[in-house]
Amino acid sequence: MSTPFPFTAVVGQDDLRLALLLNAVSPAVGGVLVRGEKGTAKSTAVRALSALMPAVDVVSGCRFSCDPHSPDPACPDGPHEPGASAPRPARMVELPVGASEDRLVGALDIERALSEGVKAFEPGLLADAHRGILYVDEVNLLHDHLVDLLLDAAAMGASYVEREGVSVRHASKFLLVGTMNPEEGELRPQLLDRFGLTVEVAASREPDQRVEVVRRRLAYDDDPAGFAARWADEEAAVRARITAARELLPSVRLGDGALRQIAATCAAFEVDGMRADIVMARTATALAAWAGRTDVLAEDVRQAALLALPHRRRRNPFDAPGLDEDKLDETLEEFAGPGDHGGEGDDDPDPGPDGPGGPGGQPEPDDAPQGDGDTAARPEAGEGGEPQPSGGAGEQSPARAAEPFRTKVLSVPGLGEGAAGRRSRARTEHGRTTGARRPRGALTKLHLAATVQAAAPHQRARGRSGRGLVVRRDDLRQASREGREGNLVLFVVDASGSMAARQRMSAVKGAVLSLLLDAYQRRDKVGLVTFRGAAADVALPPTSSVDAAAVRLESLPTGGRTPLAAGLLRAHEVLRVERLRDPARRALVVVVTDGRATGGPEPVVLAGRAARLLAAEGTASVVVDCESGPVRLGLAGRLAGELGGTAVTLDELRADSIAGLVKDVQGSRRAA
Repeated sequence: MSTPFPFTAVVGQDDLRLALLLNAVSPAVGGVLVRGEKGTAKSTAVRALSALMPAVDVVSGCRFSCDPHSPDPACPDGPHEPGASAPRPARMVELPVGASEDRLVGALDIERALSEGVKAFEPGLLADAHRGILYVDEVNLLHDHLVDLLLDAAAMGASYVEREGVSVRHASKFLLVGTMNPEEGELRPQLLDRFGLTVEVAASREPDQRVEVVRRRLAYDDDPAGFAARWADEEAAVRARITAARELLPSVRLGDGALRQIAATCAAFEVDGMRADIVMARTATALAAWAGRTDVLAEDVRQAALLALPHRRRRNPFDAPGLDEDKLDETLEEFAGPGDHGGEGDDDPDPGPDGPGGPGGQPEPDDAPQGDGDTAARPEAGEGGEPQPSGGAGEQSPARAAEPFRTKVLSVPGLGEGAAGRRSRARTEHGRTTGARRPRGALTKLHLAATVQAAAPHQRARGRSGRGLVVRRDDLRQASREGREGNLVLFVVDASGSMAARQRMSAVKGAVLSLLLDAYQRRDKVGLVTFRGAAADVALPPTSSVDAAAVRLESLPTGGRTPLAAGLLRAHEVLRVERLRDPARRALVVVVTDGRATGGPEPVVLAGRAARLLAAEGTASVVVDCESGPVRLGLAGRLAGELGGTAVTLDELRADSIAGLVKDVQGSRRAA
């Protein structure tokens, strides 16, 4: 087994280490979600934590790690008689992004259950993680139904496996840690809320600290065992402190004053539900125990708010995470009781510059750049010169997007087999049952009626004599289910001079932003192609991060001619490459334009050829007609016809507009 990097040797990242340690002290806090850019020691710190966790006593031979002092009465390997037990290190179990439901929760042998009435159960990762750590790297890329199962088990402390009336339950209590890079997509707000704490991490901009990171990493890579030995004393000290804090935790008193500050803080920041209050209370209690105190102080409440509230305040993916610390301090001061203005908790024993978080320690201000580094300073909408004439070569400052709105559903026709989502019809593992088929590989969803129907004619030949049904492997039938898939929504946006009127471009950006929000809610991938001047650019390659797309859209400049053909051909190239990467994911091209084509020889003819090229490959498309004014040329509608798709105006795109938008964006195309 490889030697893990020592937890106490991680440089900086004080908030991350403190959040992990608080969960080690009190797993009831609810886990940690670590958000940050790549290469910031997220995975290193999580894996290093497992070496600090106290050993656990388990019942010998139990596959579910039952506690010999309090065994689970419903354990599938039980009942356990008093007998041999053995200590073992706490496990850290990693859940791969591509894991199946059976790998996570375990699998029942359906054939034996039907024919013999035996609950033959193969434990999954939730059983392996019981009384240890369950680590999910890139949790934002995990399928939604797996995240739901995972968080339900974390909340209930148990895992349930049910297949056609046969069920198994086992205990599953673990410290849940998820890491993610926001550039690759966000979690839904409902799932964000299920993580107890969240931490934003970023690489240090201090040269001395970066030098120390490199120095320690090189030393570890050269001699892992020797490097770990040099940090053994610090590791032992933190391990002992975790044990002491766990023992002290039941004695910590959470007074009415602290509870009032917690409730007032959650109300002041308009946090939905009551989970935030409960998490803050548990976190503040764990902070006091970590500090060696039996009373929760105002500083504990403040630190708990900074860890538990930022991710619960996001209403949509375009909201920047964070907390107004001035407002937080004002709220705590307003609802502070006597003796809550400092005092005994202010003296913090110095844990050293790289200590794992002192008692009640406050985090450093989060000055990490959000999104792309080159977007930190942008001119506000409205700066710059007057709009250039249509087709002119001038370039304007970016217009600010109008307020987003709820859009009508745009879907890809037919039945797909892509990743689970919420846009277009697809064959999925979850959804309504539409039929049955022979299983290809392992059986995952049994179609009971079809299985019985297949086995029934052979009962006499198989010598059936009792009440049980004689079932063979060949009789089993897999349920065919229909649900929804996520698509690749590729936006092709006209940023030429004909769209450059500021009010008009603001409305266009608002419409695209609305469609981006819809794509986020429907679990799509998105891409952005823009065309203006003499060429088209891929402003954003296909990604799961609609937040990144919104940033690129906000800074989109306008002006110049309208190379419509170049935009469509660039979209064709993006789709060609993406089909090689993810052939099962179907695409929806959304062209946002007024339909004009200028620049170069025969621009209209070339645009028509490019549109027919996309149509010939069966690409689903919709044209958002941005033409304005009392006189309309209908060019966008003509383009939609050549694409084999549908044209909608900005007004028709709104969900609350008059009915008339066809459900399938290729409604005019007849099924082949």
